[in-house]
Amino acid sequence: MLDKLKEGFQSAIKKLVGASSVDEQQIKEFVKDIQRTLFVADVKASIVLEISQKIEKRALEEQPPPGLPRKDHIVKILYEEFASILGGDEGKLDLPTNRTNVILMIGIQGSGKTTTIGKLGRLLSKRGYRMGVVAADTFRPGAVTQLRTICDSISVPVYGDEKEKDSPKVARKGLAFFQEQNCNVVIVDTAGRHKEEKSLLDEMRQISKAVSPDVTFLVIDGTIGQAAYAQASAFHKAVPVGGIIVTKLDGAAKGGGALAATAATGAKIFFIGTGERVDDLEVFVPTRFVGRLLGMGDLQALLDRAKELELVADERQVKRMMSGKLTMNDFLVQIESVKKMGSLRKILEALPGVSQMNLPDQNIEEVEGKLKYWRAMIQAMTKEERENPDLLNSQRVRRIAHGTGVLEKDVKDLLTRYKQAKTAMKMSKGRQFRAMMKQIGGRQ
Repeated sequence: MLDKLKEGFQSAIKKLVGASSVDEQQIKEFVKDIQRTLFVADVKASIVLEISQKIEKRALEEQPPPGLPRKDHIVKILYEEFASILGGDEGKLDLPTNRTNVILMIGIQGSGKTTTIGKLGRLLSKRGYRMGVVAADTFRPGAVTQLRTICDSISVPVYGDEKEKDSPKVARKGLAFFQEQNCNVVIVDTAGRHKEEKSLLDEMRQISKAVSPDVTFLVIDGTIGQAAYAQASAFHKAVPVGGIIVTKLDGAAKGGGALAATAATGAKIFFIGTGERVDDLEVFVPTRFVGRLLGMGDLQALLDRAKELELVADERQVKRMMSGKLTMNDFLVQIESVKKMGSLRKILEALPGVSQMNLPDQNIEEVEGKLKYWRAMIQAMTKEERENPDLLNSQRVRRIAHGTGVLEKDVKDLLTRYKQAKTAMKMSKGRQFRAMMKQIGGRQ
């Protein structure tokens, strides 16, 4: 996710931490590195200037708290300012269950709005809401059919009338229909529009007036960069945006679009789309997001994801792993979770230490192909071997290989990967982040 932004931030931090001392020149160089990273991420120049000025001013003027090294304090400032730009606190979607809540979805054609409606419907259904979706996009051929196909997969009913071309009328009738069904959340889809299309923007205003939404979500394509600023501004002038959902953050998204959209509307980012699966919609928490970009990992996101998928997540086990005490049992738990979590990369990005390694996609794909064999090898180990893999001498390796139908070099490869992961976990305990994590309330 946002690899260029992540690489740039972590490179700047590495250079700062590796410097022999921190003076005014070193701070200015650090700020320039941050500026370059944000420009590469296609962040609007005015936003880059604002955040860099704040970081430089604080870094030069503030004294670190007792016990916190100056270098760590500067990284903490970056963490706080960048999280602040993204909205600071988590956006809370407050939807009372004793009445019908209306969510209006707006966005440019191709932004992923229709798919996002399915993901949001899935997420809210799992929270216990009685859902309904109104297909008020009468502009695009096949829009109703596409929406029905997506919502059928999550067992959410759709109201639509392909013969009716009056979008506000469809929206009103659809809302009335689901109110009679005692639904407490109704999502209203609209036609994907370009900000220059005055007639379509006027129609969007009419739909908003017809259904009086409790919240209007603007869906922004995370790959569009600076264009998001003008796009978000145009939508916000037509219909006040109450929240933002950023899509396509699993691919080559530069990330500037999310920043620009937030600045243009003043609305918080509520959710981010991180993949193609219907479960790949993540609640956006700025502090966690920035933590991942800076290489601190996101343990809580991993635990929350596991809880959503009804996995038995052992928080004590994850904390033990973070301390560098990784056993083969821990490794097996991660292997078992991969299919349900979506991908190995998402799990790795959530774990401090591992998230700093910038593992190539090719390596991760290779590992994912070997997971089923690794699972069999670990299960062939004795309890003692799982708890202490250092016991695995050549004779034990030969036994495991023979018992699982693999080569001895495959067992050795598993041990190598295990040791790499264990080393990465230990790296996350480095001095430069320990004190800082205490200051920002993170876990160690």
